[in-house]
Amino acid sequence: MLNELLMADKTLIHVPFGNGFFDIYKSVVVSWIVLAILIVLIVALTSNLKVHNISKRQAAVESAVLWIRGVVGELLGEEAIGYAPYIVTVLIFIAFSNMIGLIGLVPPTMDLNVTLALSLMSIVLVELAGIIKKGPKKWLKSFTEPMAVITFMNVLELFIRPLSLCMRLFGNILGATVIMELIKHVVPIILPAALSIYFDIFDGCIQAYVFCFLTSLYIKEAVE
Repeated sequence: MLNELLMADKTLIHVPFGNGFFDIYKSVVVSWIVLAILIVLIVALTSNLKVHNISKRQAAVESAVLWIRGVVGELLGEEAIGYAPYIVTVLIFIAFSNMIGLIGLVPPTMDLNVTLALSLMSIVLVELAGIIKKGPKKWLKSFTEPMAVITFMNVLELFIRPLSLCMRLFGNILGATVIMELIKHVVPIILPAALSIYFDIFDGCIQAYVFCFLTSLYIKEAVE
């Protein structure tokens, strides 16, 4: 089953291009669907906002925004709070991507290309945060700290961090999908529906939080 999931054809759309085709993967299309859902929700939840006599919907939205900002702010600290919008955006995108299985779609985070892209974006931001805070010279010098002998290890960490973020998210989502498929074969009716609440919602949100927690930790270290 694991082999079937990994080796399945990931191409959804073949677009004629030159003498061949330009392939669009399923994970890309599902990512577009996730973004479309988020855009619709944002427009619906932020329309007709007021300063006075606010509605219950606006009060709920403001409370949720303040709560998320508080959680992310505690992770980043005061010096790195400017990177909160990125962390919140990634958190929401990954959480919704992981939960898309509730409507029968394959989570885009089950594609290694998607998790790798998210990881590379995060690590590039981490290193840029360090360069902006310390300057290019001090940033380069930080690879020799606390002693020059571990410079190689510090440089190697640049490659280990995105790989760790990528494989952790990919592995957990893939593992949850495999478990759900096995359960569907054994108990095809009631149990899968109940467990999907855990794997698609709870575990999906936890994995999104872990990804953003580690990214926040790396940014906080980079600007200290």
